Amino acid sequence: MRKIILFSFLFLTLSAMARHTISGTFSPANNYSWLIAYHLSPGKQSYVADGAVKNGKFSLTLPENSAPGIYRLVYALPQDEFYFDIIYNGKEDVQLHFDASKGVNFLVSEENKIFNKYFREIQNLTGEIVRSYSEGKTGQPEFTKVIKELKATQMAYEKRSNGMLIQHFIKANSPYIPRENESLFDYVKNRKVNYFSALDLKNPMLQASGFLMDKISNYVFTALPLQQMDPLETEKAIQENISEVSRQMEGTLADFKFHVFHKLWKQASANDYNALSDFIYEGYLTPLAEGTNNQSVIDQIKIYNRLRLGAIAPEIEWGKGNTLKKLSDLKGSEYYMLVFWSSTCGHCLRDLPGLYEGLEQRSNLKVVAIGLEDDDIRWKIESAKFENFEHILALGKWENEYAKLYDIAKTPTYFILDKGKRIIATLDDSQEVIKFLDKN
Repeated sequence: MRKIILFSFLFLTLSAMARHTISGTFSPANNYSWLIAYHLSPGKQSYVADGAVKNGKFSLTLPENSAPGIYRLVYALPQDEFYFDIIYNGKEDVQLHFDASKGVNFLVSEENKIFNKYFREIQNLTGEIVRSYSEGKTGQPEFTKVIKELKATQMAYEKRSNGMLIQHFIKANSPYIPRENESLFDYVKNRKVNYFSALDLKNPMLQASGFLMDKISNYVFTALPLQQMDPLETEKAIQENISEVSRQMEGTLADFKFHVFHKLWKQASANDYNALSDFIYEGYLTPLAEGTNNQSVIDQIKIYNRLRLGAIAPEIEWGKGNTLKKLSDLKGSEYYMLVFWSSTCGHCLRDLPGLYEGLEQRSNLKVVAIGLEDDDIRWKIESAKFENFEHILALGKWENEYAKLYDIAKTPTYFILDKGKRIIATLDDSQEVIKFLDKN
């Protein structure tokens, strides 16, 4: 009897110490070499494990103390673009297949398999509802059937996921279900009004996931009036949605708010919504930065704002004889180009001669070449080869004020400006410069 009890104790102990794995395959196999796993918490991520992807296969063993929650698998750089999230409940291994074009398919893990199946079914049913509206078939029996099926599917998955982590997401995703006789206008309006009804923005599990950010982003950029709008009207409508998100986040931690608004700022900037990105930056990110130790993010946004396309190029001053010259005072050309280079940069010395030759016949372009140098000895020799350029000696190299003002990380770097000195392109080599000018 004692041996049986001892064996049982050892078995339970070993079971409790079992370490779970996340494993699977990638396709195309040759496109992947390494994988990093992070545990997500509201507004941040913590390293958990990493490993090689060999011939498209990988296996990560999680530490014994790995907490249940959302885990992010990063498979390329930049990390905030090339990743996918999984649910780890602390009880089961996770096995998956990732296809670059099709996404993730879970082979082992009930939590993740149910999670994916639920979203596929809900997405298909809501898609059928939208199609019914677009095709004018809302008065037909098929429309009533889809509505009932959507409601039944949501209820079934909420029941099926009882006691599972995925229930947080299934309940939060509860879709708006229209009435049978509801018009398209009322359907769109009511979906927006009820968007946050089931979405608890204070839920830590949701806050730690990409799911919640996707839901917020979807509301901000797509929950728009059902009418024709010009770009300014569209940005104003999106600003109103952002204000609503801010109201919905009342009572949440400042770190989480900053994380959300920073993501929204990135999306606005990527879509060239300059007024919108400024609205987010000035109204939300800047006030939140100081108390959340995010001043470095604000500093990076300042750099982006002054160098983004459409911005007036930051002022540059230089002396020529007894005259003080300014970039803003230059006149007479349709285009201007700033070239940040160095006489000690081998790539610059190979790139500039071809550029100089290619620009000789362009009378509508004036070039200002800023030499980032430690001294003027070699610069005098090399700059003399480009006599048609306006030359500026910028001592201190990377620490020079203009190198910092224009955030120069490598030479050569080219900024092309229009006649109003607004930045219209930032390019890395002479071939790109010539191609751009040929198109404009």
